[in-house]
Amino acid sequence: MAHSSAAPGGFRHAVVGVTLPGSPDLGYRRYLSARYIAAIDRFAADEGNPVLEFAVLGLLSEGPLHGYELRKRMTERLGGARRVSFGSLYPTLRKLQSAGHITVSDTEAATRLTGRRTVVYEITAEGKERFAEMVAEAGPAAWEDEAFGVHVAFFSQADPNTRLRVLEGRRGRLEERREGLRASLSRTAERVDRYTLDLQQHAYDSVEREVRWLTELIDRERTESTAPATPHAPASSTAPSQQPQHH
Repeated sequence: MAHSSAAPGGFRHAVVGVTLPGSPDLGYRRYLSARYIAAIDRFAADEGNPVLEFAVLGLLSEGPLHGYELRKRMTERLGGARRVSFGSLYPTLRKLQSAGHITVSDTEAATRLTGRRTVVYEITAEGKERFAEMVAEAGPAAWEDEAFGVHVAFFSQADPNTRLRVLEGRRGRLEERREGLRASLSRTAERVDRYTLDLQQHAYDSVEREVRWLTELIDRERTESTAPATPHAPASSTAPSQQPQHH
C-alpha cells in the first residue's frame, strides 16, 4: 500500500506501508517514508555504510538467506520505493564476511535445493552480538534520515527504552527542522512568489505531520510500557465445597 506525501524540502515521495516483525504481538504498523529508503540507494558509494550492514545483519538474524532472497526481503521490510542494488549489497556482504559477522553456509545443499549454484549467507555469533549493539543504539545517528527507517523496521527487537529514545530523538530533530522552516517562511513571505511560498509551506506541513506521527508513537510506547499486566487468578486444586443439604 502506498500513499503520496511530501518530504521536508517540498519534494514529493511515496510512503510505503510496512508491517514490522512481531506485529501480531506489538501491534506495529508503520509507514516508512521513501525518504528513509532513499538513503539505501546511496550505499554503492560507500561500501562500509553501517546502515546497510545493520539491515543485512537484522535479516540474517532471522535465518540464512542467499543474495537474491536477502535483497528481496530487504525490499519487503524497508519498502519498495527504492531497491538495493546488487552492486551495493555484495560488497557489504564481503565486508561483513571479512569481519567475521557472517559466513557462507553449505552451498551444495542450497544448489541441490534451487537447481543452480547458490551461496547462502548466515550470521555468526559475532554478527549477532554486533546486531544487538546496533539495535541498542539510540544516539543521534539513529535519528537521521539514513538510519531512522532501518531502526524502526527492527524496533520489535529493541527494548522499550531504546525505542522511546530513538523516537524522542527523531522528534526533537524534526522539531528543530520545523522551527527553521517556520523562520524561513516568516523571512521570505514578502520576497518570493506564491509558488515558492507554497513549496515552503508544503515542506513545513510535511515536517509537522511527521512530528504528530512521532508523538502518537511515543504516547503509545509510554502507555504500553506502563500498562499493568493482567493478573491471572490461580487455578484451584480442590473442588468447591458443597453446602450441606438440609432435610
